[in-house]
Amino acid sequence: MSAQTGSAAEYRPAGPLDLGPAIMFTPADRPERFAKGLERADAVILDLEDAVTPADRPAAREAVVAAWAERQQRGLDPERVVVRVNPVGTAAHEQDLAMLAQTGWRTVMLAKTESAEQVDAVVAGLGAHTRVVALCETALGIVASARIAAHPRVVAMMWGAEDLVASMGGTCSRTPDGTYRDVVRHARSSVLLAAAAHGAAAWDAVFLDLKDHDGLAAEARDAAAVGCAATVCLHPGQVPVIREAYRPESEAVDRARTLLAEAQRHPGAFSFEGAMVDEVVLAQARITLRRADAVDQG
Repeated sequence: MSAQTGSAAEYRPAGPLDLGPAIMFTPADRPERFAKGLERADAVILDLEDAVTPADRPAAREAVVAAWAERQQRGLDPERVVVRVNPVGTAAHEQDLAMLAQTGWRTVMLAKTESAEQVDAVVAGLGAHTRVVALCETALGIVASARIAAHPRVVAMMWGAEDLVASMGGTCSRTPDGTYRDVVRHARSSVLLAAAAHGAAAWDAVFLDLKDHDGLAAEARDAAAVGCAATVCLHPGQVPVIREAYRPESEAVDRARTLLAEAQRHPGAFSFEGAMVDEVVLAQARITLRRADAVDQG
């Protein structure tokens, strides 16, 4: 199949993108931060959108091209690098894709994703092996999130609070006590459910208050508890907070190991510590161990 043709039905499923719990944005016009970001975080997102002014985008694109050419010398693992491109329908988007076509970077975050057809366009422009992280941060994108997640080349789904609220004519995503407003929580849930339903990873939105580590930790713990694979961040100081939040407590890890060992002795449901254990409980135990391993490997 040509890289310039095809529809979602013709692409092979990519599977979920498993990079680790702490993924960090890095401005694409700051190439000196690329390798440093990878040393700190589980993966980096080279950002051509919000983190770079329009005037600086040409230089940022040159930096992304140079980073590909020098990836081995600079220790840039393509499997751990994502490039965020500007929204479909903008001149910057077309320029971003033309630049990426000169490189081998093929994990692309599409800002303000609003349809599966937009994902089709990105994959058609960069090739059938392109992996897309769909960033749903408008009302239309949230409403379409299930269709977007069903695209076979979508490997992760992310949502954004502030752009979403702005797209609805609002001004603030949080209440005075710092919690998300109901409509924003609904959007978060919609993207998480869409990702889970279609086998994509779910990435939680950035936490903007860089000094509030307690708030970040609470939000990241909640993200991990409901099935998010990662929380995206803006600063290296947030990385250890996220990793610790995603790490299951040692008691939970020990219990999961004991429970799974006990299950080897019982072919069906059984009682453990006074509670009935079935396959769902065992699945949760396996998830606990996978999360612990993912944090330790980071």
